[in-house]
Amino acid sequence: MGLFGAPSVAAHQIALQIAATTFMVPLALGQATTVRVGLAYGRKDREGIGLAGWTAFWLSTAFMTLMATLMFIFPHQLITLFLADTPENATVIAFGVSFLRIAALFQIVDGWQVVGAGMLRGIHDTRVPMVFALFGYWAIGLGIGLALAFAMEWRGVGIWTGLAAGLGVVAILMLWRWTRRERLGLLPVGA
Repeated sequence: MGLFGAPSVAAHQIALQIAATTFMVPLALGQATTVRVGLAYGRKDREGIGLAGWTAFWLSTAFMTLMATLMFIFPHQLITLFLADTPENATVIAFGVSFLRIAALFQIVDGWQVVGAGMLRGIHDTRVPMVFALFGYWAIGLGIGLALAFAMEWRGVGIWTGLAAGLGVVAILMLWRWTRRERLGLLPVGA
């Protein structure tokens, strides 16, 4: 982001701070999900595994939908919580609004990917989710972000769009694996 100038960096930092703050709720849910799914896994309670995982998934979805709505409707107001709404800050605010609108678009899948990782961790599935994360963030997210930022000259918006794409891919892969946990032999034997 630094290659695009100080206003882009400032806007990026503000938008990232807002997105990171909302992310704390699904992150906490993901951690709790690991424990709740893990306890059910230890009891060999297949129904409990599903209930713990899907409950966290829907709680995260509801919260992140609300946050996405607020970010999309009130990006200017959120950005100006961090920066005075003055003419000299107009460029930073404009960049921040565009970045925050993209963040609004990825809020739900951001919650899904972190809760999905927690659900899979609870059933002792960590290697494949790690590969999903590497592929989604580094190959897809970074690849699309760099292509859009530099080749398509989208600059900072390209970086944020790549981030959104990477999060979306990882979320879909995590949920795909979770929904196939029984077919993949990831549930405890004898349950």
